[in-house]
Amino acid sequence: MVDTTKPSDTNEPKIAVEQILALQDENFNRNHVCIVTGAGTGIGRATAIAAALNNLMAVGLDINEEEGHKTQKLAREMGGQMIFLKCDLTRDEDIERAISEAAKIGVIKYLANIAGIQHIDSIDNFPMEKYDQMQSLMLRAPFYLSKLCIPHMKKSNDGTGVVGNMASVHAHICTKNKPVYNITKFGLRALSQSISAEGEGRIRSFTLSTGFVKTPLALNQIDAQARSRGITTEEVVRDVMMGASRIKEMMSPIEVANLFVFGFSRFAKYLVGGDLLFDGGMVLTY
Repeated sequence: MVDTTKPSDTNEPKIAVEQILALQDENFNRNHVCIVTGAGTGIGRATAIAAALNNLMAVGLDINEEEGHKTQKLAREMGGQMIFLKCDLTRDEDIERAISEAAKIGVIKYLANIAGIQHIDSIDNFPMEKYDQMQSLMLRAPFYLSKLCIPHMKKSNDGTGVVGNMASVHAHICTKNKPVYNITKFGLRALSQSISAEGEGRIRSFTLSTGFVKTPLALNQIDAQARSRGITTEEVVRDVMMGASRIKEMMSPIEVANLFVFGFSRFAKYLVGGDLLFDGGMVLTY
């Protein structure tokens, strides 16, 4: 069994202001709150910063308090507004408190469910305590956060709001030794479609599906994949991670964050239950 939930040193790309997609949208204003989970590192950090620099009040949630405050500091240094709230997304009381605090700051209009972990193992060896943890963090928490945020969206001036869910190519295809990750990502597509089915075009939801992104979650998998498959780390990157991609380079976190910004914006009003598949061709080309 290989557990890759613990962080390690990585060369996660730095974020520069000029890399951030800036859009003009009357709902992108500082009275409107954008909640971002997993804001301590990776895609969550980049999305919180991108939301803040698009004139939204970003509220970042993460269990890692030290890294969460680093994200807050980065967002503010770049000229955005952000607060960080420590939150264990496997605890309902933490989620409830976070939404309550966010609602005091402004009107909750956007939710980005990004937090996730990984565990590499076969189904017959998979520890059920890890299954329960991943389901709680990566599927139940997004559902509960959506449940709590949607009433705030409905009560806003125009009655609109958007929930963006971080899926994966693993919401389209399943690879071995990632059974629970596969299950949760397919589940997020169903959640987005369910929210959209009930939202009457005013409360939208979408998923964002990428290949491998330069985040601690992805980079920490390399050694685990090598051991589980009996190959070298170089072969993992070349043949497993990027083998089916037409673009032989991982996305950066800010490139993914920009897709959340677009999905939240007025330019995506027809993105209702849909999936943004930005995978370098892994799923649809051969």
